[in-house]
Amino acid sequence: MANKTALYQAHLDASAKIVDFHHWLLPIHYGSQVEEHHHVRQDAGIFDVSHMTVVDVLGPAARDYLRYLVCNDVDKLKSRGKALYTCMLDQHGGILDDLLIYFVDEQNYRVVLNAATREKDLAWMNKIANDFSVGLHERQDLSMLAIQGPKARDKVHTFLTPLQLDAVSTLTPFEFIQADDLFVARTGYTGEDGYEIILPTPQIHEFWAAALSAGIQPCGLGARDTLRLEAGLNLYGQDMTEKNTPLDSGLAWTVTWEPKERLFSGRAALALQRSKGVKQKMVGLVLEGKGVLRHGQKVITASGEMGVITSGTFSPTLGVGIGMARVPDDIGQNCFIEIRGKQHAAKVIKLPFVRHGKKMFE
Repeated sequence: MANKTALYQAHLDASAKIVDFHHWLLPIHYGSQVEEHHHVRQDAGIFDVSHMTVVDVLGPAARDYLRYLVCNDVDKLKSRGKALYTCMLDQHGGILDDLLIYFVDEQNYRVVLNAATREKDLAWMNKIANDFSVGLHERQDLSMLAIQGPKARDKVHTFLTPLQLDAVSTLTPFEFIQADDLFVARTGYTGEDGYEIILPTPQIHEFWAAALSAGIQPCGLGARDTLRLEAGLNLYGQDMTEKNTPLDSGLAWTVTWEPKERLFSGRAALALQRSKGVKQKMVGLVLEGKGVLRHGQKVITASGEMGVITSGTFSPTLGVGIGMARVPDDIGQNCFIEIRGKQHAAKVIKLPFVRHGKKMFE
């Protein structure tokens, strides 16, 4: 049986089209995916992301546990209220999930996982936790919203309490604050500014209604996907899986190699891959003619070597077909995409395609 978020009825009342997303009934759009996409790029949109898994890592060994669990290093979080993006790897360096870690205090870190990987993530985290003095508390009492867009923060500020407003107004990117019952982080998955907000489930209806009254547009999974793809952000299960490592997924920057004595799951396998030379990389592709790029399409390089589209769409912001692809590291500046048996020319670019509403390539 599929799960429902606390806002399920509110989505139906707003004429949402509901789909089954990894056993969650969620809105894919409220009438027009493209309009919702443009609203986030130009104004502000709100997403119900309560299907995400929130886990609090508690105990005296919380930091040591996380330093082993993930490839980025939580020692970078020097002060409370900071957030860190990272990957969680198996012993072979394969990506189990990508996630955010929030530093609440020395014995309390909040981790937000993807819904599609919940069961395997928790099994792996609990397995590793057996060697550390930590407890894992899955927060099923909480819900989560993402409010994104160039006007998102200003619009949210109009309905916060004075205490909440004072707390969040000074946040910089990848910072968070707890104010009253709100956990507010200046993070997101769209390439725009905004907030991700975790709050007690009984309060979500009032907060959702306040956001809509402030002129924030409800948005579904469809717009969230095209927005994140334009921003060059990986989607787990498409752009990375357990068969991929951060080094061939455009995420080498999340691997912290120093200090050398820090052990983390998958380190030896990653070090071996790096020493042999990484043969593939992630790039952005822009179709030079008409058409749409899709997951699984073949990429043909000048040398004849093959790559593959991992995520593709028609970009509402740019008006062209775009895709992220895993390709040979010597691909060059141009390639061909095989679409329905025909080859179509494409330009190779460095990701992202769009940042803060602006085209990022020539």
